[in-house]
Amino acid sequence: MLLATNSSPKKGFTAVGLKQILDTAGVPKGSFYHYFASKEAFGEAIINHYFSLYKTRLDVIDAQDVSAQQKLYDYFQNWYDTQQNGCDHEKCLVVKLSAEVADMSETMRKALDTGYQQTTMWLAKQIKAGWLDESVPRHDNISAESMAKRWYFAWLGASLIAKISQTNTPLAEIWQMTTTQLGR
Repeated sequence: MLLATNSSPKKGFTAVGLKQILDTAGVPKGSFYHYFASKEAFGEAIINHYFSLYKTRLDVIDAQDVSAQQKLYDYFQNWYDTQQNGCDHEKCLVVKLSAEVADMSETMRKALDTGYQQTTMWLAKQIKAGWLDESVPRHDNISAESMAKRWYFAWLGASLIAKISQTNTPLAEIWQMTTTQLGR
């Protein structure tokens, strides 16, 4: 699983052949099919594994004894830091797979959507906590859920455009917008 997670962002899920994954891992084909019905099922498992690790990182941020604003700042600072200067291993799995497989695999699309929903729910929870502790300013009378989705959409888009343009400018722009909206 880890080998595929590390290979897929570099080449893309569809470009990495099952034989290449199995040869790299030293796993016989029969063993693969014992655990996964198809490469698509394997892709779904990769996405679920990625979001499991991602949730662990969110839990670490959540456990900090800091304001909700600081938790949101730390989350987006991490996104900004990890997306700059290229895309290696697991740090951009969602960015790459979202564009690559959303129209090709309903199973993988649903796994990506579930992970996205969980992430925006976490962001909304932090925004609500920030409104309660008055560390996060309210904007445009929008709900916490809508604000979380707007940020996520903007960051995902900026990450994709940064890959296309091979420049950090989109990330710098969204970072500046986010920190301004966070009142920093």
